[in-house]
Amino acid sequence: MTRYTHGHAEPVLRSHRWRTAENSAAYLLPRLRPGATLLDVGSGPGTITADLAERVAPGRVTALEATDDALALTAAELDRRGVDAELVVGDVHDLPFPDGSFDVVHAHQVLQHVADPVQALREMRRVCRPGGTVAARDGDYAGFDWWPRPAGLDRWLELYQEVARANGGEPNAGRRLLGWALEAGFEDPRVGASVWCFATPEDRAYWGGMWADRTESSSLGVQLVHDGYATSTEVGELAAAWRQWAAAPEGWFTVVHGELLAAL
Repeated sequence: MTRYTHGHAEPVLRSHRWRTAENSAAYLLPRLRPGATLLDVGSGPGTITADLAERVAPGRVTALEATDDALALTAAELDRRGVDAELVVGDVHDLPFPDGSFDVVHAHQVLQHVADPVQALREMRRVCRPGGTVAARDGDYAGFDWWPRPAGLDRWLELYQEVARANGGEPNAGRRLLGWALEAGFEDPRVGASVWCFATPEDRAYWGGMWADRTESSSLGVQLVHDGYATSTEVGELAAAWRQWAAAPEGWFTVVHGELLAAL
């Protein structure tokens, strides 16, 4: 059983709504075609889902989330953009679809949070049609790098990894995608990597401010204090380190992602 580390507080949604197909699924876009059927696993606030739906139209898109509340976030974005999709609550470890239901099965930043990523990939493979594509992209927290290096950010990363693993996840999922795919039975999985880079004043203000707020006021901050990882004073110091980094004119931050494309 896993616990979603981030939750759905406003700073988390601010981050997730920033994501688009271009900045988060560029590796998959050449595989898409009009009329394809697509399953988006862990659709979250729906920005990537809506982008993918526009690229496969008039194909059928299905958005899957673990809870009704999470799926309602997807529904709101799809409705805002006038995108029609099937909305399903379900578990990626036991997908509620027949074998071979989709041409493309996609998951962005999902496998790092699930109890059994290999079983999740087996299920994604099962519901993908022969000739179709399974795609997954996940961050790799140990691969994050930044400059300058306020001491609090090193401590933030250490604590994040502890909490994520205590919640049943694997924060360094990006580097594990190839091994997980092989274990799940994919015969010729292709893997690569890409980065988000935050270095302009605007990007630093967004990334550093968002993580400062997440550290203080999302499920992560609550758990840090409630479960004894840090005091509320220490959490405030972690958030201050994020703001210190964001204010540095030489500030630079890279977020590494592993990417998996597996053709059936």
